[in-house]
Amino acid sequence: MKNFFNSKWMYRLFALLLAVLLFAYVNSAKVSSTRQQTSTNSGKTSLTATKKESVRVPLQLDVNSQKYFVTGYPEMVKVVLSGPSALVTTTANTQNFKVYASLKGLGTGLHKVKLHIEGLNKDIQSRLTPRTITVDVQTRKTKSFKIQTKYNSNNIAEGYVAGKPTTGTTSVKATGAAGEIARITSVVAQINVPQQAKTSVNSQAIIEALDKSGKTVNVILTPSTTTANLPITANGKTKKVNVKFKAKNGSSNTDYKFTSTTKSIEVIGTSAELADLDDLTVSVDVSGITKTSTKTVSLNSSEYNVKSISPNRIKVKVQATATDDE
Repeated sequence: MKNFFNSKWMYRLFALLLAVLLFAYVNSAKVSSTRQQTSTNSGKTSLTATKKESVRVPLQLDVNSQKYFVTGYPEMVKVVLSGPSALVTTTANTQNFKVYASLKGLGTGLHKVKLHIEGLNKDIQSRLTPRTITVDVQTRKTKSFKIQTKYNSNNIAEGYVAGKPTTGTTSVKATGAAGEIARITSVVAQINVPQQAKTSVNSQAIIEALDKSGKTVNVILTPSTTTANLPITANGKTKKVNVKFKAKNGSSNTDYKFTSTTKSIEVIGTSAELADLDDLTVSVDVSGITKTSTKTVSLNSSEYNVKSISPNRIKVKVQATATDDE
């Protein structure tokens, strides 16, 4: 046994074992290094990935708004952001930057100014559309005006009249360029009256500043709306009466029967006009009807000596039956 440990074979086996262990160690270190490099490259790729995205942001003006009133500029501008993907996405979502135009030191009149961006991360590039704008800088002015009312009287039903309209606010303040304020000749609250209106209107009315031609003036009104009331009443007394039908232009050997879903109508007139009016006889043109037909009859208030009739159109079903000649 002692001779074995001292033999050449023993040294050869020991050398072989050391070689196997050394190979395994080197191979393991190489695999670990490769994995680490792959992971590093992956992280590096993620960090260096780029992206481009367009966003629309409000344009801000750096101006003394107490002294000047500015018009002609766009409310929103387009910004194209490009750079690291994560930064671009975050910036587009939060919009934690601003686009502005500096008007400091400019007097009244038209000016072409450059737009600027502030608050962007240094790793993000940007492109503005538009890059420059033209603005009109005018002296700011505020003036009070009394509110007038306006409505379409043609929408009021026949036989009804409108009273004096009233508004919840009697005056407004108009703010804008001095030149625009000078153009204002009236400030009106537009009352929306529905067609064939028979009852008073209570609604929210939009207030407008108008020039002598009736065109809207570009100013800020405070308030811009108001409550409005337009009383609408019958122009006389009202009365409900029954409806009767009679044939017109009929055949002598034919009987006509009339039916309608409208059993009564409302008439408006003076006390004298309505005193003896208990029913309304409506003539229906039956010429050419031999069996059954539906007619629409128009009622003219002047024919019945009243101010208005409602409804003024009635659908009537006509049934014609031939009679035996004697």
